[in-house]
Amino acid sequence: MKKNPLRLKSVNHISIVCNSVEKSLEFYHKVLGFHPVQRPASFTFHGAWLFNYGMGIHLLQSDHDSDTMPKKRVINPKDNHLSFQSEDMATTEKQLKKMKIEYVKCEVEDDGIFIDQLFFHDPDGLMIEICNCENLPILPVSGGGDSPIAVVNAARLCSIQQAEQQQKLQQIQTAAVQMMQLQQLLISIPCNACT
Repeated sequence: MKKNPLRLKSVNHISIVCNSVEKSLEFYHKVLGFHPVQRPASFTFHGAWLFNYGMGIHLLQSDHDSDTMPKKRVINPKDNHLSFQSEDMATTEKQLKKMKIEYVKCEVEDDGIFIDQLFFHDPDGLMIEICNCENLPILPVSGGGDSPIAVVNAARLCSIQQAEQQQKLQQIQTAAVQMMQLQQLLISIPCNACT
């Protein structure tokens, strides 16, 4: 079998059927940081499109009464879910607490590598996970050469190194701005010895 028989490139979007497109739009925008984008005007059904993190979310208004839609259940990490990477799990957890979003916290350990996970529901009961799963290397089940997984792991390492370099650059820029502000402050102070 071909390695990519359908010639796939990436995830484009997921579609979610909602009781209220407006409530879900607010959730995905304010909680998860997705931005509303234009959707085709030719659609004859209510919905909304959002985009961020290289993927889209398409919200579709349910054709059924809210009574027939699935109800929120107990937060169960083994349910179907949509997962997002976080660059700072402590901040993510603080924000969920601040927004009063009920969540379940889990930790996974594999060969000395720890993964933190936070699970919660969207307004319609779809499970959302936020994790630092990129800490765990993606290893092929069967060995063999330069797999796409090795390329993904190398890209992750490069991405982490770039983020660290970007953070250092921002720290240097902030320090430079603070030095300039301090110099301007010193210049503006009158010197009694000079007069």
